[in-house]
Amino acid sequence: MAPKLWVFILLSLYFIFGFPVISAHKNEDVPSIKIMEDFSGYPVHEPHFQDSLSSLLVDSESLQKQIDELSTFSDTPAPSVTRILYSEKDVLARRFIKNLMGLSGLSVREDAVGNIFGRWDGYEPELAPVSTGSHIDAIPYSGKYDGVVGVLGAIEAINVLKRHGFKPKRSLEVIMFTSEEPTRFGISCLGSRLLAGSGELAELLKRTVDNQNISFLDAARFAGYANHLEDLTSVFLKKGSYSAFIELHIEQGPILEEEATSIGVVTAIAAPASIKVDFEGNGGHAGAVLMPMRNDAGLAAAELALAVEKFVLESGSIDTVGTVGILELHPGAINSIPSKSHLEIDTRDIDEERRNVVIEKIHQSALSIAKNRGVKLSEFKIVNQDPPALAEDLITKATESACQELNLTYKKMISRAYHDSLFMARISPMGMIFIPCYKGYSHKPEEFAAIEDIANGVQVLALTLSKLSLS
Repeated sequence: MAPKLWVFILLSLYFIFGFPVISAHKNEDVPSIKIMEDFSGYPVHEPHFQDSLSSLLVDSESLQKQIDELSTFSDTPAPSVTRILYSEKDVLARRFIKNLMGLSGLSVREDAVGNIFGRWDGYEPELAPVSTGSHIDAIPYSGKYDGVVGVLGAIEAINVLKRHGFKPKRSLEVIMFTSEEPTRFGISCLGSRLLAGSGELAELLKRTVDNQNISFLDAARFAGYANHLEDLTSVFLKKGSYSAFIELHIEQGPILEEEATSIGVVTAIAAPASIKVDFEGNGGHAGAVLMPMRNDAGLAAAELALAVEKFVLESGSIDTVGTVGILELHPGAINSIPSKSHLEIDTRDIDEERRNVVIEKIHQSALSIAKNRGVKLSEFKIVNQDPPALAEDLITKATESACQELNLTYKKMISRAYHDSLFMARISPMGMIFIPCYKGYSHKPEEFAAIEDIANGVQVLALTLSKLSLS
């Protein structure tokens, strides 16, 4: 048969039956597909999902069952979920994720701290892959959707593309990040920070212990990681290791639900900073020590807590926020003047300079309060002071395009919670997809996302991944 006639017949089949006919070709047929692309003037592998949306359907029933089953790997009873890094339940949950990756035909690997990767090789595997994923660890008495939607949803997005017959050009990789929550070792986004090449963290983890005095390395070895390794630099990824990273996540706020909007297209992630403050006073008997003679560490803490609110409001931006999430008094007796106080402060902003101004004001206020109240400022430690991250236009535009093709309403928005995406942005261009959650609840048992909203997010993720894979 003449080559031109052969190409004409295949192109005719393509236009009559749509993308799946062409996508059934195996990798060894790629040269012929290239001829067809040259002949037709556009990529044959371009997924025309809008012409066959029925084949892009999410298996919602299976996905909900997976979410429910994963929630049973918990150290607290339902409906709460508690899944702490490297605990027995965490190890079981990791096996569950690896099994699902394997069933989806992904090649699975793990690094020294337990970041889990499931890859679907593209037909040009030498190109930098497109990655997606989130975390499955859960703070005590939280819910079953935070992070989980971005891991199980990512695996289902791969399944959606496979069922559709899509063939990725760039490889697609699902990542389950280790310890996004700071519950056990006080370090948030531990896995993604290491992937982004934090040498400071790699050194810190050598001497880090939990509240049971178990070292990070011993805990990791209990879970089957860091075997005979103290050098965690093997986890580091080079900048450009991925061409793009996109994370699916519940909003953890009420905006999408209140506005009846299906999808949030994240344009930036606010810059978080954490501060630890300790005051020391004289203490004494609550009745015997007169007010003018007191050096009350508790009142110093209370005054600083109010100052945090004042400085945040003075910034003039709604994007500046501050929270005193921990305030502890010693000895903690009703009839004893506090001799010690401990505060942990969280402040965030999409503008790093504006946030840093607030931090400096808090520091100066702590010094002034200590002097005026006759107490000692024994510690003022900035635990972390991360820069914000902007989403890449290429990714946000691909996500917007996916929403439009799927006829889903969307809005651009800022993530004021931090995510692993904040640190993946140091490796590759980054984007995020938000879906609504009930009343914006998160980090509590009442956290909930409707399966219809999850399915919408998975569809948008699948279509966005396909676009990025072909770029």
